Amino acid sequence: MTAIVTQSRYVYDFAEGSRDMRELLGGKGANIAEMTRVLGPELVPAGFTISTQACVAFMRDDRTEPAGLAAQVADGIARLESRAGRLLGDSADPLLVSVRSGARDSMPGMLETILDLGLNDESVLGLAASTGNERLAWDSYRRFVQMFGNVVSGVPGARFEEILLAARRRAGVREDRELGIDALKDVTRRFRTLYEAHTGDPFPQDPQQQLRLAIAAVFDSWLGDRAVQYRRINHIPDDWGTAVNVQQMVFGNRGAGSATGVAFSRDEITGAPDPSGDFLLDAQGEDVVSGVRTPRPLHELADELPEAYARLVKILRTLEQHYGDMQDVEFTVEAGRLYMLQTRSAKRPAQAAVRFAVDAVDEGLLTPARALATIDAGALDALLHPTFDPDARFEVLARGVAASPGAAKGEVVFTAEEAVTAAAQGRDVILARPFTEADDVAGFHAARGILTTEGGKASHAALVARGMGRPAVVGAGELDIDLRARVIRIGDVVVAAGERIAIDGGAGIVTRDDVPLVEPGRNARFERVLTWADEFRRLGVRANADTPADALKALEHGAEGIGLCRTEHMFMAADRQPKMRAMIMARTEAERRAALAELLPLQQQDFEGLFAAMPGRPITIRLLDPPLHEFLPDRVELAQRVQRARDEQAPELPALEQELELVLRLGEVNPMLGTRGCRLGIVHPEIYEMQIEAIMRAACASAPPPHLEIMIPLVDYDAELVELLDLVVEVGSRHGLTAGKDYLVGTMIELPRACFVADRLAVHADFFSFGTNDLTQTALGFSRDDVEAGFVPSYLERRLLDRSPFETIDEAGVGALVELAVARGRAGRADIELGICGEHGGDPDSIAFFDRVGLDYVSCSPYRLPIARVAAAQAALARSSGA
Repeated sequence: MTAIVTQSRYVYDFAEGSRDMRELLGGKGANIAEMTRVLGPELVPAGFTISTQACVAFMRDDRTEPAGLAAQVADGIARLESRAGRLLGDSADPLLVSVRSGARDSMPGMLETILDLGLNDESVLGLAASTGNERLAWDSYRRFVQMFGNVVSGVPGARFEEILLAARRRAGVREDRELGIDALKDVTRRFRTLYEAHTGDPFPQDPQQQLRLAIAAVFDSWLGDRAVQYRRINHIPDDWGTAVNVQQMVFGNRGAGSATGVAFSRDEITGAPDPSGDFLLDAQGEDVVSGVRTPRPLHELADELPEAYARLVKILRTLEQHYGDMQDVEFTVEAGRLYMLQTRSAKRPAQAAVRFAVDAVDEGLLTPARALATIDAGALDALLHPTFDPDARFEVLARGVAASPGAAKGEVVFTAEEAVTAAAQGRDVILARPFTEADDVAGFHAARGILTTEGGKASHAALVARGMGRPAVVGAGELDIDLRARVIRIGDVVVAAGERIAIDGGAGIVTRDDVPLVEPGRNARFERVLTWADEFRRLGVRANADTPADALKALEHGAEGIGLCRTEHMFMAADRQPKMRAMIMARTEAERRAALAELLPLQQQDFEGLFAAMPGRPITIRLLDPPLHEFLPDRVELAQRVQRARDEQAPELPALEQELELVLRLGEVNPMLGTRGCRLGIVHPEIYEMQIEAIMRAACASAPPPHLEIMIPLVDYDAELVELLDLVVEVGSRHGLTAGKDYLVGTMIELPRACFVADRLAVHADFFSFGTNDLTQTALGFSRDDVEAGFVPSYLERRLLDRSPFETIDEAGVGALVELAVARGRAGRADIELGICGEHGGDPDSIAFFDRVGLDYVSCSPYRLPIARVAAAQAALARSSGA
């Protein structure tokens, strides 16, 4: 029995589509179809879309045209010819078409376009005759040869531009549009000669062949380097493919009364309710976007073509009302008649996004819920930090990863100690390191900004900088930071210690220029947006904060409490590290308790400050969880000191040898998986006992009493949790405090085993807080600081990963563990409180996942709280609408 093969449908006329068909028709095709329905076919040139599925098939079959596509395209052309009353490439009155890409998500400038397809040596004469405009015909032909040659056959664009430049010089004119007919004929001939020399073939004359090659070239552009890089940066999957839109040409280069341009329904920079954009008279669309001519501001079109301008403004309002979002359109005016070529939601900075959302609600265009959906939550960081003056001009010294938003400038220093000293003297500094470690925390706090040559968005430098609200550029691999010579080198440029630089952590830029900084002011519109977000979100929003100053900043940005206080950070200050080191390196319990007695009042003071900063709000304190090596002297440096003391027979040699012996004994091969977290508290319970005592004393001394949550970290076994829970209860009872009433005790879920036994842990825990940074490390076997500077960039480039799993949660793996722990945790205890305090708590995509699996709150660094509030609202609204 012969199987029946059903052929896929790839071609859809504009009149058949709608904006709901974005995945199939791409963004441009779906919006052209929708615009045709809204505005009518007299305003939108007719055509058809070749679906993204055709591109996927093209890629799957090793860049081979999918079966049946040629016949479907031929049928599409026949329908277009019937509507137009002209034939493609006809020698008397030719139909010409544009062939343009259209990915599901806009990728401006990354994919290819070909205009004026259908011209050849005969049809150019027919176009001249049918339009009565010989110049239009030859200008369009030279454009077609140029674009086709570059896009389809890879003829370098610069070679075409050299020919045009020579032609302008011969004619004594400045712009291509000033070239006469004979000059354009000569340019076209030279273009074809160049094409034939480059390809070895004559320029194709058959319009059907031109179309087939153009479609394949647009598909191919999806696989081009710039498109791949853009998708990697913007997290667009490779397997989506691009659609191809074949549309009847209209001519903005038809002379008087003709123009082309790009228009926005509102100001694309500020969001002000006035149309903006650019246009050119007597031009085609590529002239506006390519930069070969300087366009004019849109409002001047009112003087040149007032009727077309008035109609364009009216259409912009219509499209904005229909789509419920700012629109970015392309238009052409041919001999006074306006045509709309495409529309899409306008990309805009955070300031413009917020203004549009608020204005749209005030105008009755959108409800607050729909207005929130128009905002890119991840971009809101820009509203909270100083930035480079947008009007400033400067020379970029190097680029790196935009790791923590905001801008800063100051003298270069190379150690945390120098940064602390400089800050005490009132000097602004940028801390420059190849990479950073926990010991550098005091320097982070003292510096105005951080610069590293290694690492990514989830590196130690990036995480700490974001948590502290410090601008950071990391992974600036072009730079060589030489700590010995105390200089930064790039090529022949050398920046020495004490010289000034400026960094923009939102753009990943480093410069030596003294760029003016612009401070963010109070933004009443932004506050309204956040108020709406708080009304719609289900997830609570807390902050990761370790100091009263962090807590107050968190309150300023809308925190409902502290979801993570990392007590080890309290011991990083220069005056506390020796005390902490003495405790870690104590030989006996008595010595350790003596060192702890010195730390106890300092810890109590820390906690009293936090409780005072956030009275009556939930405050989750994580007991000590440092890898011990973070507090130990560097073993290599210590060994060198011992060797020098031996060589010099120095009197401190015995003490140094004893210290080295201790460091070597306490050292671990993999300290991140060694004696840390609850393991430290079980092996040395006196350490946790001191911390719990400080917490309880501070709680008793605070009014009103805190909503206290004590978190036990790195738990694997329920027996670990029970043993340390008993210690907490024992110390609490000394102060008359009762578990479950005066405080809660829970655990941090950061190991895969804990997720699998979450039902057993929940029997003893009042709450879980997912530490997704370590859960990602342990689930994937990735060392965060190492892989961000190691293989992850290569994985991203090769698309083995779409995004770093430390930036956005790995839903299939780590996310599945979280979901499992949620289900099992609630099975063990129905009322257990569930939160997340890893860095993913400030990532919009991760927040949507946490909302979906039913967590109660997210916790993130203070400066990411507005992002979390808006993203949580967007997640709740999308879930309620079934999106």
